[in-house]
Amino acid sequence: MSETPAAPIRQLILVLGDQLDHGSTAFDGFDPAQDVVWMAEVAEESTHVWSAKQRIAIFLTAMRHFAAELRERGRALRYTRLDDADNTGTLAGELQRAIADLRPQSLILTAPGDWRVLQALRAVAAQAGLPLELRDDTHFFSTVREFAAHAKGRKQLRLEYWYRERRQKHGALMDGKQPVGGQWNFDADNRESFGKTGPQDVPEPFFVAPDTVTREVIDLVNERFADHPGSLEHFAWPVTRTDALRALDNFITQRLPLFGRFEDAMWTGEVWLWHSQLSAALNLKLLNPREVVAAAEAAYHSGQAPLAAVEGFVRQILGWREYVRGIYWTQMPGYLDRNALDAQAPLPAWYWTGETEMACLREAITQTLAHGYAHHIQRLMVTGLYALLLGVRPQAVHAWYLSVYVDAVEWVELPNTLGMSQYGDGGLLGSKPYVATGKYIQRMSNHCSGCRFDPAQSTGPKACPFTTLYWDFLLRHEPPLRQNPRMAMQIKNLDRMTPEAREAITAQARAHQAAQARQSA
Repeated sequence: MSETPAAPIRQLILVLGDQLDHGSTAFDGFDPAQDVVWMAEVAEESTHVWSAKQRIAIFLTAMRHFAAELRERGRALRYTRLDDADNTGTLAGELQRAIADLRPQSLILTAPGDWRVLQALRAVAAQAGLPLELRDDTHFFSTVREFAAHAKGRKQLRLEYWYRERRQKHGALMDGKQPVGGQWNFDADNRESFGKTGPQDVPEPFFVAPDTVTREVIDLVNERFADHPGSLEHFAWPVTRTDALRALDNFITQRLPLFGRFEDAMWTGEVWLWHSQLSAALNLKLLNPREVVAAAEAAYHSGQAPLAAVEGFVRQILGWREYVRGIYWTQMPGYLDRNALDAQAPLPAWYWTGETEMACLREAITQTLAHGYAHHIQRLMVTGLYALLLGVRPQAVHAWYLSVYVDAVEWVELPNTLGMSQYGDGGLLGSKPYVATGKYIQRMSNHCSGCRFDPAQSTGPKACPFTTLYWDFLLRHEPPLRQNPRMAMQIKNLDRMTPEAREAITAQARAHQAAQARQSA
């Protein structure tokens, strides 16, 4: 589908599915009389990993809505739909076709979020003998160059130092040169559990009823990708900037006040709780992080939300989000292959179905497949923790996370998964492996009360696999973990274990690992 001027043209403006921002630097200097925007839906972006239906649908429908807005703004557009007869199925192939048809003098691209895509587009430009101008993505608070300068000469990279620099530079939650409230971090006031009574007065989640465009995409995905995991029965994500702004306002007014207090808590049947539901809109560039942080700050200053909740939320946007982007672009392409713990086990097949006896994993995975969403503790301390303890190859875990979540773009997903969750980078991103027994999940949720496994037991028929594998993880990796000061307490607990207990745990862990491997073969 094309609405383009006669060839040749001056510049072909390349817009990817996660660059849906009318203020993008790619549009700087755009001349509708001689420039054309290029967008393409291609099967490769849904099949290079086995993408779930929710993730495929959010990209396609957001792209189609953005394309309609471009036409309304009078910007000439070359747009290829997934089901167009001549679609080659790849971004490279579609760009080659557009270059042949339009004969542009140059290509313009805002820096993408995926190393693989950047290399593919660069290769097409080089083959065509065309200059490709790569422009900064001003959607972020900082550039990759700023992060590289911050990282230069440091033996360790840690979020806290980067975060404080960002707060100071951008004046976020600052009182002159000091942080508002006199401290940088309010974690001690956050991260409570719900207790036995469970969550009370949970606000209604923000949903957007699918319009005609979205319903067409849902039908297309269900037909074209019928064998892919997940379901579109509950698809209700914001896919336009207008709806994303409504989602932001809803979060600020309805859920931010209790966000920090319960940001780590889980409860069976409660998908959304007090979480923002904004990450997908941010990563599609429907929202700018500056306006998100500003809205949270305004809520604090107006007395609408407590400082602890606002600071915890701002740290995720201004700190962590910018930090993992810096890690990704300064460490790629080698980062993708890191496997510091030499983990080689396959990902259990039930990660694609949720069919497991472990209640916490069943809850997190079935929720993920139904909604394309799970909050950060479900990702880090349930699905991610189990894979880490089991010894799953981190690249397989990465492929699963990239496949199933609507907010998954590689720049943000890979460091979170391979670095934070799986410790595959050996401590570059995080200072220690985030490992715990099943008692952590019991403390932060009600999942264990409905599970046949007992988190207090590490051996025997009722032993919780998390607890068994936790101790086995410490035993397997004992020498390097002893060198990590942040693991000192856990190693001391390991030292109290008798030789007989060690042998029993090792035997139970090997039996569990073998059973999972057989199911995945």
